[in-house]
Amino acid sequence: MLNSPDIFGKAVADYFHNNDPKNITVISEDFDDDEIPTDYLFRNFEQMPTLEQKALELASGKILDVGCCAGSHALYLQEKGKNVKAIDISPKAIEIARLRGIKNAEVENFFNLNNQLLQDKSTRYSTENPLKFEGKSLDNKSFGGTNEKFDTILMLMNGIGIVGKLKNLTEFFTHLKTILSANGKVLLDSSDLNYLFDRDEDGGIWVNPEEYYGELTYQLTYKGETSTPFDWLYIDFESLQLAAEMNGFSCSLIQKGEHYDYLAMLKLS
Repeated sequence: MLNSPDIFGKAVADYFHNNDPKNITVISEDFDDDEIPTDYLFRNFEQMPTLEQKALELASGKILDVGCCAGSHALYLQEKGKNVKAIDISPKAIEIARLRGIKNAEVENFFNLNNQLLQDKSTRYSTENPLKFEGKSLDNKSFGGTNEKFDTILMLMNGIGIVGKLKNLTEFFTHLKTILSANGKVLLDSSDLNYLFDRDEDGGIWVNPEEYYGELTYQLTYKGETSTPFDWLYIDFESLQLAAEMNGFSCSLIQKGEHYDYLAMLKLS
């Protein structure tokens, strides 16, 4: 699981309390190791990429910041007088978000919001697929609880990565319908990873035909601790748009980034 152990939480807590800037290392079998600078998780609006700035400018109404980590996006919105709720699965990250001044920050899994099944302690949560419970897919009848609705859902820094696999998108869209207001919008950024692959003479790329090229498995390491492997999805805009339209959503391209990334808006059709 992404928070086993709580790598992000420990890193942001060390930075906040001790000014310790040690980076988080990202490990993937398919690519060279990468690093996430811990201080980047505390950036202000001026330090954010233009796609994130655009998303924050478009956020309105009751806002949900998914995977908030140290809370930089939510903090900016709150300072602008916006009504924002920040959630993350990392208890330590939420602790830091609160210490930074975010008024409404909760330890919650996005896929658990409004889910009646999780209110029954006998329900077994699947660690293999966060959209599955006791071997059953979630559907509209599975949800209840608070029925909290949001006008804007932010999934930045490739927040849609939590879907894990392309095959989980239908259940992701089903869940969105339970928490998005009738005229609400989802603002998300992602990247098309086709640039990582060698191209042949006609411009095509060689990929494994058995799986989507944006499906990766990661591990995180920080100060000698390593997370268990977790799935993470990067999705090209055309695939996202197709999946959205098949599941009752419109998908608009808001802005392209500087390096194969983009900002998209999802709305109920």
